[in-house]
Amino acid sequence: MESKNAEEIKGIVREQYGVIAESQGRSCCGNKKAGFSYREVQEEYSQLPGYQVEADLGVGCGLPTQLAQIHHGDWVLDLGCGAGNDVFIARHLVGDQGRVIGVDMTFQMIEKANANNKKFGYSNVEFILGEIESLPLPSTYVDIVISNCVLNLVPNKKQAFKEIFRVLKLGGHFCVSDIVLEQDLPLNARSEMALYAGCISGAIQRSLYLSYLQEAGFVGIQVPKKRKVTIPQEILLKYFNTQELEAWNQNNGVYSITVIGAKP
Repeated sequence: MESKNAEEIKGIVREQYGVIAESQGRSCCGNKKAGFSYREVQEEYSQLPGYQVEADLGVGCGLPTQLAQIHHGDWVLDLGCGAGNDVFIARHLVGDQGRVIGVDMTFQMIEKANANNKKFGYSNVEFILGEIESLPLPSTYVDIVISNCVLNLVPNKKQAFKEIFRVLKLGGHFCVSDIVLEQDLPLNARSEMALYAGCISGAIQRSLYLSYLQEAGFVGIQVPKKRKVTIPQEILLKYFNTQELEAWNQNNGVYSITVIGAKP
């Protein structure tokens, strides 16, 4: 990715997710150009109260609402909300007295989310077009921030974590599911945008991810859930030579994690 700047990366990701929105999803981390299906990273959502099949584009890698400790009356922000899948589940938890806001940088996703919400008729749900590194929201605004398989796509993760810290109320907390690595990708794989838009080459090492959260000011950072993501060897051989692949397999490669932490 060294050959592309942040705006170019965002443009490619925005284009990819626009296609997902218009084609009714089921693609993201299962990027067809990268050569693997989304089944490797997704988790089943349909059993969760508040689930709306129209909003599920199959672009998550966890179930952050399960561990986010969302209560009646909370104000919740979902980063990279897509068509509203986690937003509507959070809406079920906050009830009529709370509020849920979804932010996404892809216009087609916001259009789809708004169309879904018009159908469901929730007056306390809002979808906003915006970027995570510069959230269009006031400081100390929400009780909880959630996100599902999105922050790995953000070029400036340090800034994204600072923005999460900024918009949280004092004592507020976050719960995000994301993709992390146990070792760096080879240079040719890191520069492959099909893998980036597919949630892999945009991911960073878990230790670095957690250190960025600490630098942003969060406390009580924990990883209550960790799940290995198995990518077929024939796919990895497109980006790794034999020695690189052997080293990658020994170090376990790619994980989906759910991380929680709080603003003091």
